[in-house]
Amino acid sequence: MATTNLYVGTAQSRVDGPAKVTGAARYAAEFKAADLAYGVVVSSAITRGRVTAIDTAAALAVPGVIQVFTHENRPRTAWLDYNYRDQVAPPGSPFRALNGPEISFGGQPVALVVAESFELARYGASLIRVIYAEEVPNTDLERNRDAAYVPPKKRSGIKPPPDPRGDPEGALDSAPIQVRQEYKQSVEHHNPMEPHATTVVWEGEGKLTIHDKIQGVNNTQGYVCSVFNLKPDDVRVISPYIGGAFGSGLRPQYQLFLAVAAALDLKRSVRVVLSRDQMFTMGYRPETIQTVALGSGPDGRLQALMHEAIAGTSTFEDYQESVVNWSGLLYHCPNVKLGYKLAKIDTYTPADMRAPGAVTGVFALEVAMDELAYATGVDPLELRLRNYAERDEGENKEFTSKALRACYEEGAARFGWSRRSAAPRSMREGRELVGWGLATGVWEAYMMKSSARARLSADGSLEIACSTADLGTGTYTILSQIGADALGVPLPRVRTRLGDTALPEAPLAGGSWTAASSGAAVEMACRAVAEQLLGFARRIDESPLANADLAHVTFVDGEIRLAGEPSRKVTVADAMRAGGVDTVEATETVKPSLLTNLRYSAYTHSAVFAEVRIDEDLGVARVTRVVSAVAAGKILNLKTARSQILGGVVMGIGAALEEESMLDHNLGRFMNHNFGEYHVPVNADIHDIDVIFVDEHDDKVSPIGVKGLGEIGIVGAAAAVANAVFHATGKRMREIPITIDKIIG
Repeated sequence: MATTNLYVGTAQSRVDGPAKVTGAARYAAEFKAADLAYGVVVSSAITRGRVTAIDTAAALAVPGVIQVFTHENRPRTAWLDYNYRDQVAPPGSPFRALNGPEISFGGQPVALVVAESFELARYGASLIRVIYAEEVPNTDLERNRDAAYVPPKKRSGIKPPPDPRGDPEGALDSAPIQVRQEYKQSVEHHNPMEPHATTVVWEGEGKLTIHDKIQGVNNTQGYVCSVFNLKPDDVRVISPYIGGAFGSGLRPQYQLFLAVAAALDLKRSVRVVLSRDQMFTMGYRPETIQTVALGSGPDGRLQALMHEAIAGTSTFEDYQESVVNWSGLLYHCPNVKLGYKLAKIDTYTPADMRAPGAVTGVFALEVAMDELAYATGVDPLELRLRNYAERDEGENKEFTSKALRACYEEGAARFGWSRRSAAPRSMREGRELVGWGLATGVWEAYMMKSSARARLSADGSLEIACSTADLGTGTYTILSQIGADALGVPLPRVRTRLGDTALPEAPLAGGSWTAASSGAAVEMACRAVAEQLLGFARRIDESPLANADLAHVTFVDGEIRLAGEPSRKVTVADAMRAGGVDTVEATETVKPSLLTNLRYSAYTHSAVFAEVRIDEDLGVARVTRVVSAVAAGKILNLKTARSQILGGVVMGIGAALEEESMLDHNLGRFMNHNFGEYHVPVNADIHDIDVIFVDEHDDKVSPIGVKGLGEIGIVGAAAAVANAVFHATGKRMREIPITIDKIIG
């Protein structure tokens, strides 16, 4: 079916923008219920040990306090670990709130106070008295690195490192140029605008409507049904808007469990919202220690590459990411060895955080490549071009497409890389040292099974529906664009519904797969609608489209036109009258091609160039310029796509210079658990960010040629900044964030 492409590929403002800026968009803690009660979580004051006594009498004596739930009166739920495993859970025993007196991490919930108002619940929570038997916490990853282990059971969807190829140790030992260094990344906490929140509406007779902060309503529904032994028909989950997530909302969090347990026990609606302080006890990118060893000839061509990583995980789950795998595919090298281990510490299980694993692993690799560039005297850009990988050597597959070389070339030209003075400390302006650095970015281009519905009405309006989420990435808009072009409907006449288990099932919104997956499902559903309408149009007496097939018609402005002969046409309204219907709808499901996945590797690539200026006396670093050149297949919306890359770069700058959750290992608790002490980039920190979308055609990665943009913007950004800091100062930074004390120390 030919499409008009009036909207796809253009810059369109978010269709959900007016709802968000006027307050019409409602989030999980903003839905109302007539009998709503409020729950406040009481967090543990210790990190490791057990509760020996808990006194709830004072709280229960407060008028308006309805109930206090603890491990002593917790409602009965499923008892097998299996029942608590959600769609993206790592191997292990998922956390169960109020399951017993044992304390496994700092801030663990020990009670839920439910009252007639939030203020009463909060006051009641302050009256709970808990006595603990405290044990010495174990939260220091460095001290546990010797106990690190290869996870025996792999996390679904996370590929373990491939087997070694060639003779890495021998090739490294014999390489004329060798670089071997250790790289570290601190804990980074998720800080979305919307904290974790759940409003459970009691509908009577055991039926629940749940408003949850989640990136996949079907994940919440499956979790609730499994844990509480409920039928899917009795649990509807709705999450039309999410106030930021990027992984923090992939898994159901404990406020959901507590709200549902309280609602079922009390037979009334309950809302539980976590405080910002409680958000800092969970949802974080894990601390990681990495070792990268590179061996090359004097010309910089890689002869050996070894990359090992140790990451922290909780004591109850083996959280895993793809950290080192990127090193096996980004560059051509005949001898490669990759290793990935975990070390258990007394914290909550880490969470997927924008480009999980890639942000961490690519940082270490790309700083090491910069070190190799200086060791060989080869320009950092030229070094990457000399080691350019034409195929995925880690899995021995061709790429569906790869325009990384063009990313390097276009990004370098826009940035002015050829004007760079190679020597460290050779560029300055006034009292500031100026540094230029670059790095490569890479992220997997996924497609997942997804369903969507399209419903076209005789009045010319179109409804698109699927259960996926829009966590601020522009999903409402791009799906509306696809539908508008497919059926020739003006964009303002398209309504897209998302985030509801009553809609056709789509996967979690994560991994940068939503556009490719749900977008393809929408296009297929629209095609099925078009087929029905064309069939109706052919029935009309002396129809000008009597012998037309779908491949030779277009839908434009409420008409079905013969391509190349637009005067031969039938209006959509006339076609529906011929079919005796007022609406035409279709639900379709798309799946990734197993054959394509077996034969090809699919990745999004980028080249990131960064300029930093550092006050030589004060050590204050500013990222004054970034150019990010991205190859991501078809770009559906130039405006929202650019915003995705901008946001990713900003997060990368935060990781490079500011974001760090500091653990007090004596207490086992994060010390800077607030926005006053946990630093994130603000407007004054962000300067010029230039985004280039490199032309890349890919007819294999997905039916609509889309690769996804949610993750790629952040990958490589921190490494580019770190490399620029070295160029400016001559001081190599192998640990992020790069704070003032490290620059001047």
